[in-house]
Amino acid sequence: MAEFTLKIDGMHCGSCVRRVTQALSSVEGVAVNEVSVGSAQFTSSLEPPPVDLAVAALAKAGFAAQLEP
Repeated sequence: MAEFTLKIDGMHCGSCVRRVTQALSSVEGVAVNEVSVGSAQFTSSLEPPPVDLAVAALAKAGFAAQLEP
């Protein structure tokens, strides 16, 4: 299982953390590990990993995200 960290812009509070968690949880194959203001960690065993789908789900929720190297 691979782990990924996303840097997320536009998060300011606990409500943002909840919205990001819900958005990531809605992506098939994503298991949310931790969400804090400004970042999120998740794991996936899918190939290819659904990173693009996770970023798209966050964009739909109003947050810009990018994969941390």
